[in-house]
Amino acid sequence: MKTIVVSLGGSILVTSLDSHHIREYAAILLELASRYRIFVVVGGGGEARRYIGAARALGINEATSDDIGILVTRLNASLMAGALGEAAYPRVAGSYHEAQAFAESGKIVVMGGVTAGQTTDAVAAVISEYTRAAALFNVTSVDGIYSADPRKDPRAKRHDHLTPTQLLEVIGKTQLAAGSNIVFDIVAAKVIERSGIPLFVLDGRDPAAFRNALIEGTFRGTVVCEGIPLTLPL
Repeated sequence: MKTIVVSLGGSILVTSLDSHHIREYAAILLELASRYRIFVVVGGGGEARRYIGAARALGINEATSDDIGILVTRLNASLMAGALGEAAYPRVAGSYHEAQAFAESGKIVVMGGVTAGQTTDAVAAVISEYTRAAALFNVTSVDGIYSADPRKDPRAKRHDHLTPTQLLEVIGKTQLAAGSNIVFDIVAAKVIERSGIPLFVLDGRDPAAFRNALIEGTFRGTVVCEGIPLTLPL
C-alpha cells in the first residue's frame, strides 16, 4: 500500500469553529484509507494568525509566537482526528518519530505543527521524506502555484507543472515569519527538491475537488516533479 501525505491548510479546513470542512474532509480521508497509508498535517489558518497577532502585540518574540501558533494547529488536528474516529490514531503526533510510531497501528496519523520556524507545509514535506511517501498533496486556498500572487496581480500565470528547482525560483523571495500564509514555503520546497517526492498543489476550497483528484484523477492545480508530470490516481 502506497503512503501519501496530505497537508490540509487551516484556512480551508477551519474558517471558524462555526464554519469548517472537517466533516467533509474526514469522509474523504476515510474513503482513501482503503487505498493508501495516510499521514495528515493540519494547519492553523486564521485562528493561529489571530493568536500570533495577539502575541506580537504583547511583545512576545517570534519563536514563542510560533509555539503559540503550533498549539492552534494541534487543536485543529485534534478536531480532525476526532472526526476520523477509530480510523485515526487517537493522539496527535507531536514529532516525526511519534508519527512514524503511530503509523505502525495501521491507522491514519494526524499531525499539526512540530517546531518553531517550520510551517505545517514544511512538516508535511519532512514526514513525506521520513516515510518515503509516494506523493505529498498540498490542499490550499488557491488552485495551484502562480508566477505571482493571483489575488494581487491579474497577470499572474498558473503553472501546471514545475520542477523542484523551478518551484524554488518562484518562491525563493518569500519571507518566513510566525504565521506566514503562503502557498508553499521555501523550507518545504527544499525538502521536496532533495527528496524527489512529487508534490501536488490543489484547490481545497471545495472538498469534492480533492476527492475527485485522488480517486478519479481529475484536478486543477500544479504538479511539482522532475520529468513528465505524474497523473492521478497514483
